[in-house]
Amino acid sequence: MSLPRYDSYKDSGVEWIGEIPAGWECKCLRYLLLPGNHGIKIGPFGSALKSEYLTPDGYKVYGQENVINDDFERGFRHIDENKFQELEVYEILPGDLLITMMGTTGLAKLVPDKIKKGIMDSHLIRVRPDDNQVHPNFLQLLINDSTYIFYQKKLLSNGSIMEGLNSSIIKSFSIVLPSLSEQTAIASFLDRKTAEIDQLIANKEKLIALYEEEKTAIINRAVTRGLDPAVKTRPSDVDWLGDIPELWEVKRLKYVINSITGGGTPSTGNPLFWNGIIPWVSPKDMKSAEISETEDYVTDVAVANSSTTPVAPNSILVVVRSGILKHTFPVAINRVTVCLNQDMKAIIPADCLDEKFLYWKLKGLSNIVLTVCNKMGATVDSIEVPDLLSLLVTFPQKAEQTAIVTHIETECTRLDTIIAKFKKQIELFKEYRTTLISEVVTGKIDVRGEVGA
Repeated sequence: MSLPRYDSYKDSGVEWIGEIPAGWECKCLRYLLLPGNHGIKIGPFGSALKSEYLTPDGYKVYGQENVINDDFERGFRHIDENKFQELEVYEILPGDLLITMMGTTGLAKLVPDKIKKGIMDSHLIRVRPDDNQVHPNFLQLLINDSTYIFYQKKLLSNGSIMEGLNSSIIKSFSIVLPSLSEQTAIASFLDRKTAEIDQLIANKEKLIALYEEEKTAIINRAVTRGLDPAVKTRPSDVDWLGDIPELWEVKRLKYVINSITGGGTPSTGNPLFWNGIIPWVSPKDMKSAEISETEDYVTDVAVANSSTTPVAPNSILVVVRSGILKHTFPVAINRVTVCLNQDMKAIIPADCLDEKFLYWKLKGLSNIVLTVCNKMGATVDSIEVPDLLSLLVTFPQKAEQTAIVTHIETECTRLDTIIAKFKKQIELFKEYRTTLISEVVTGKIDVRGEVGA
């Protein structure tokens, strides 16, 4: 969509903003807010909201998770009547603009109507603009998507460990504003256009989900029934296994592997152990089917003097302890010699199993592993290794395993190509969305003629 520019521009007087439309103004945000604590307020210190003050129900405590996820029903923290009266100055109301202070720094969301009565926590800043000067939706768009506000966030935010904002920084933001009526028109235009873009993104994400489901179905079918739809089957007498191909074998995992080994973490305080050439695999590295590079590397000295030991290439690597086990059971094959941390296991298959077939088999059993082998009541999600080793594995002769692997890899490559195309389209939609918002709210393009179109 080609949109016109304004008829004339002027220097904003601020280096990182540059030119603005002739009828617009550049103001400091502090002069666009309600006076005093009504205009801007940081959440209460953590000591005012200790865990012992929280109750199962009552007045809700809102945090960064509500802003980041744009979900004000999320969360279970509450305080009672007495605590609410004590902290009432931190109450949030519909129309307030909440800004995150740490992590996803400077993300802003307007509080929706009909929220549960409550307060903000110490990681949020509440902003109440003077609606005679600035439209709240317009201010939200500026803070979230304008490049010149992003620049100011980066320039002014501080923190010893991660970037952070405070109320003084936010009040010092330079803001470019058209008239209030034009702010309203711009906000309406962008609401409509971003909704259209978001719907296009949602449609692509649905298609990706469907193709991912197709991949899962192809894998599961191939590793449980083979490639011949007319194959004769027999009952397995195990509910989750169902019928299996008549000539396939059924054995527990521990009887079809040569070994299963773990790892450890060399002392982080010993510089002789780290920054070597041996990849050291931890759950954060398990993002692809094959592992040859990692974020961290150890040295030969670490191998000789710590609990981490080398794992030969073409082993099956699995995660047995990590928060990611809430959602998935990561499996990979290492193509080079690696070492593992203590949250990993390496499985070396016996001669009866092709390592790629076992890889796809475990991928296909992911939901079963998470259901049957998950350690109940653990503080961190983990897989019980004895239960994993007791899992029943069905498999054909090696020649058929090879054919199954070839089929799966061919089909997954085909589907991954389609998925990658949709992901690229989503990326382009998001880039266009960000660029459109930034150019409109900074006056680079004129949308007045598009409102109501």
